[in-house]
Amino acid sequence: MSSSPSLQTESAVKERYAAASQEVEPLLCCPVDYDPKYLKAIPQEVIERDYGCGDPSQYLLPGETVLDLGSGTGKICFIASQVVGPEGKVIGVDMTDDMLEVANRYAPEVAKNIGHANVEFRKGRIQDLALDLDLLDKKLSENPVNDIEGYLAVENIAKELRSSATLIESDSIDVVVSNCVLNLVESDQKKQLFEEIFRVLKNGGRAVISDIVSDEPIPQHLADDADLWSGCISGSLTETEFMTAFEDAGFYGIEFLKFESQPWQTHEGIEFRSVTVQAFKGKQGPCMDRNQAVVYKGPFKSVLDDDGHRLDRGIRTAVCEKTFKLYSEAPYAGSFELIEPLEEVPADQAKPFDCRNSPIRQPSETKGQDYRETITDCGPDCC
Repeated sequence: MSSSPSLQTESAVKERYAAASQEVEPLLCCPVDYDPKYLKAIPQEVIERDYGCGDPSQYLLPGETVLDLGSGTGKICFIASQVVGPEGKVIGVDMTDDMLEVANRYAPEVAKNIGHANVEFRKGRIQDLALDLDLLDKKLSENPVNDIEGYLAVENIAKELRSSATLIESDSIDVVVSNCVLNLVESDQKKQLFEEIFRVLKNGGRAVISDIVSDEPIPQHLADDADLWSGCISGSLTETEFMTAFEDAGFYGIEFLKFESQPWQTHEGIEFRSVTVQAFKGKQGPCMDRNQAVVYKGPFKSVLDDDGHRLDRGIRTAVCEKTFKLYSEAPYAGSFELIEPLEEVPADQAKPFDCRNSPIRQPSETKGQDYRETITDCGPDCC
């Protein structure tokens, strides 16, 4: 029985990266300038055997719990461990035993160099973050697969492990990072991959992903080339597809933090370049009206957010409590004037808000219909 195209692609990726963990392969890597102060604590073998196209670690904050997808020999994890500090935590997930061996071998040395141990590595597939592959390997060694009944039993074992011994719990991660790995996942599994990133993030968490994208769709004959796929080329999404994948998974505030003007490689006229994207989780939940309004400050005449709200420059626009809060935080903070009502509407008195519209909020709504004050001097803090 021949392997499925998906398994053949995954096998090619595992074989290439297993070899790359033992000997440097320059074609797997874009030039990236990492902060040298963090590299001092990391053994040279880790640095040389780790491959990427960006540095998502530079966008992390102290105390955060970070998940690195496709962590390889651990370079981004070891940098992140220093950024988040002893109060933070870093988890690396990879499916390649050779990469994990290097990462685990040097983890104690890095911990000694930086003065704290907050990194752990787990074996899994980044498109299936619920399944612990080490536990599955153990189950298979106890119950070898010899026939179709055994194969079906493996499916049931995997399903049970996903629920009883979840590799990465839902709503447990502050920041998901990845460095040139998402493109390696088979096309028909990429939707699940973005859904898994969304699942494991806490409400209010974010993804910061560096990856390779193309400027045009990739023709089938390039997509069928296993070497180009494992070389971070053929599995790339287009620039538009990459952003849309985050949107379809439920993210908001999606933006390019970095977009390389020069392509990393070009194949048959198609440009492949490195980008870093940030996307947030947290727009889910009911929409309640507490008489709040926002004013988009410009410079564009109008903007459209991820929920379809149209914000016209200089117009007091009615928004629900949830959207009001989102606009006060990254990545929107600073783009809006946030207007609270003169008299607060208690949460238990708030009414449902129809977020399908972007109505004008009349000033009399926020001040109150009976507001008739005349003030000629508002004090030193006014002007």
